[in-house]
Amino acid sequence: MVEPLRAANNMSHQSLYVWRFCTLDGTPVQSSSGLSVTPDGAIGDQRGDVLVVMPSYGFLKLDTRATIRVVLAAAKRHTKIAGLDTGSWLLARAGLLDEHRATIHWDELSRFEEQFPAVETVRERFVIDGNRLTCSGAMAAFDLASALIRQDHGPLLSLEVAQLLMGRNGRDPYSLPLKSEDKLVNRALDVMQANIETPLSITQIARRIGCSQKRIETRIRAELKTTPQALYRRLRLTLARNLAEETEQSIAEIAGRCGYENASAMTRAFKAEFGQAPTAFRSS
Repeated sequence: MVEPLRAANNMSHQSLYVWRFCTLDGTPVQSSSGLSVTPDGAIGDQRGDVLVVMPSYGFLKLDTRATIRVVLAAAKRHTKIAGLDTGSWLLARAGLLDEHRATIHWDELSRFEEQFPAVETVRERFVIDGNRLTCSGAMAAFDLASALIRQDHGPLLSLEVAQLLMGRNGRDPYSLPLKSEDKLVNRALDVMQANIETPLSITQIARRIGCSQKRIETRIRAELKTTPQALYRRLRLTLARNLAEETEQSIAEIAGRCGYENASAMTRAFKAEFGQAPTAFRSS
């Protein structure tokens, strides 16, 4: 859940998300893999935008009046409530999911549905129902975090984070192989990413994938909330950012690899996109 948020902060060079790890009483706990977790404090001391509940395998032992009192009190100090994996069980026990759509780890779906008839139980990876968020397991938590990034900061950052955490393109360790849910948009992305150093016009891209320029523009705007031109520029400048951060190539060399005629042109575009020049970005 947290790793995509951390990546969003890094990729945007902003503190878009801040989090704290808490336990019921502020003392350390041990994860199911044996990792000892030292919390930032007790949940009773916290308030914020989202309360995330994650009991893991021991959720039935935590299904007590004492735990539910703590969860209810904490819920009043947060705008949204999230249950990860079996966290949905404790939220439901506290009545926080009544009349809401929700999911839980699929091993527990039947028992959850029987135990909490006031909850509309669904077999989905994650559910966002107003200010109630639930997900079915570890990978679904990643999906939920990605959906929140998309909701808060747009589809491009969400796609970039997802691709960063799934690995780089094997042909070029600094490229960014974005993928969307739209097949036509994916085909356009493939052509763009294969022609970073020598950019094509949008008309040429449309011709290569066998459709009209207007159709590409319509589909990209619908899927990614941007224009093909802005998307292409973002791909080129994201590569420039990666190269500036991870290599010692000169700004002129980076400009050439990213399809700019000279360093000045790339620097102007880079600053407009990321708020600072590539030299300042590199030094920071």
